[in-house]
Amino acid sequence: MTAGTDARHARAVLDKAAHENFPVAPFFLPRAWRDDLMAIYGYARLVDDIGDGDLAPGGRDAELLGLDREQAGDRLALLDAFETDLRRVFATTGTGPRHPLLQRLRPTVRRCGLTPEPFLGLIEANRQDQLTGRYETYGDLLAYCELSANTVGHLVLGVTGTTSPERVRRSDAICTALQIVEHLQDVAEDLRRDRIYLPAEDMRRFHVTESDLARPTAGASVRALVAYEAERARQLLNEGTPLVGSVHGRLKLLLAGFVGGGMAALDAVAAAGHDVLPGPPKPTRTRLLRRVGATLRREG
Repeated sequence: MTAGTDARHARAVLDKAAHENFPVAPFFLPRAWRDDLMAIYGYARLVDDIGDGDLAPGGRDAELLGLDREQAGDRLALLDAFETDLRRVFATTGTGPRHPLLQRLRPTVRRCGLTPEPFLGLIEANRQDQLTGRYETYGDLLAYCELSANTVGHLVLGVTGTTSPERVRRSDAICTALQIVEHLQDVAEDLRRDRIYLPAEDMRRFHVTESDLARPTAGASVRALVAYEAERARQLLNEGTPLVGSVHGRLKLLLAGFVGGGMAALDAVAAAGHDVLPGPPKPTRTRLLRRVGATLRREG
């Protein structure tokens, strides 16, 4: 394929940013930050698409990563090849990464002095998704979120030059909360992938079975369980919110967008009566803006 075709292929992944619960690289940020955040988003979105089996049809991503198109359905092989290409991003010799989204990532890594560990964490989380479909305890789920979500927060702090131990701690709370919210919104979709991110110990406590999660609408026990997990996510967002007040200017608005996006998504779950089984409850734009404004007033 031509370079132009591969560029359009990469753009299709980046365009998914418009459908996230929170703003990825809003217009009000400096251009350099927007470019760097979109480069990180492209990486994170692609590795998740590999793990979820959501790559574009045709096998082009497999080919770009040095595999045969016939291997496009082998998620573990794709993740291994993706890790190999990621390591080319950080290599000081050689021709550089093969995949256009990793080529886009390389200047960001160098400009911001990013390390491989957060990127590798995202790959490992997606490997775990291929091998682990159930989580026994809330602690087990938090360990997964450390790989799948908190690493992204570390990268945002790295891009904006605001990393500190306290900010990392607050960021981890926000990112874990956002991951839990996404899991609550996607209970039905995840079950179709043979994954359940609701801790098994909590399901037993609320007398929820897997067959309950497969129904078209949620019964009282499922709603109670979702409400319980939603409250955990809300508490984590509250724990992380002081991060917003620890920074200034446009970064404050970006982080308020993350927190507000999570709160608005929880509002949507509550507005649906905690019945997430018919499909993901999504917040309105008005509700999102109100939540962002409330976060800024709290931390202003």
